[in-house]
Amino acid sequence: MVNYRRAYIEGGMYFFTVTLKNRQQNYLTTYVDALRDSFAYVKKHQPFEIIAIVILPEHLHCLWHLPRGDDNYAGRWRAIKSRFTRALIKSGADLHKNKRGEYNLWQSRYWEHSIRDESDLLRHIDYIHYNPVKHGYVDNVKDWSFSSFHQFVEEGTLPQNWGLNINDSQNQYGE
Repeated sequence: MVNYRRAYIEGGMYFFTVTLKNRQQNYLTTYVDALRDSFAYVKKHQPFEIIAIVILPEHLHCLWHLPRGDDNYAGRWRAIKSRFTRALIKSGADLHKNKRGEYNLWQSRYWEHSIRDESDLLRHIDYIHYNPVKHGYVDNVKDWSFSSFHQFVEEGTLPQNWGLNINDSQNQYGE
């Protein structure tokens, strides 16, 4: 196995991709209120700022800014995932335990990237907001309701028609 080292930067800004183990499930959007509650609970007890987020049926992308002197994003993710899992169990979702006694809901790892500069930040915000179009869930960014894009429009940061001129063949997001 690759010896992957996470970057821990106190007060850092991070991009994350977090995925369900079964990519055919749609628990994140079906139970979006429970997911939002999980985020809110953890934010209340371990503050952080969500800069941008998109929730898709089986994965999510988000950008966080941690408080000064704090680099514990791993603990926050553990708490969010655990709280959401418990909410699904309580609601009767069909979850099963693996051989280690853990529920097979989440992939055990997640992707994390430390934001380096303003250009890197803007590129990741765009990636987050365009992701539902990239995956074919909608034709226009504005049509996906589980996205911080709408907050960016309300604040006047992005226009309502943002993303309509992006050509996937240009590979604008480095994929």
